[in-house]
Amino acid sequence: MTVDKMKFSKDKTQIIYNEFLTLKGIPAEVFEYKLGNRSALEWIVDQYRLKTDKRSGIVNDPNRADDSMYIIELIKKIVTVSLKTVSLVKGI
Repeated sequence: MTVDKMKFSKDKTQIIYNEFLTLKGIPAEVFEYKLGNRSALEWIVDQYRLKTDKRSGIVNDPNRADDSMYIIELIKKIVTVSLKTVSLVKGI
């Protein structure tokens, strides 16, 4: 499962991973865990995309030939860590 560029649905409850896969059920609390001015999940969705540097021609490809589920597993981990962190912070 390769990704060119992911994006959120308008209500941010889904990640459109590619034309064949949409990850649904993204909890709103995930976006409360921020890295600077955006959430960790927003950072992943923005940065993990296929892109080519215009000047050098170097291709940045987040897809791994040896692990086609890498990005999906990363999203799962980011959602879990975000939810647990938000829960812990609220409990303090």
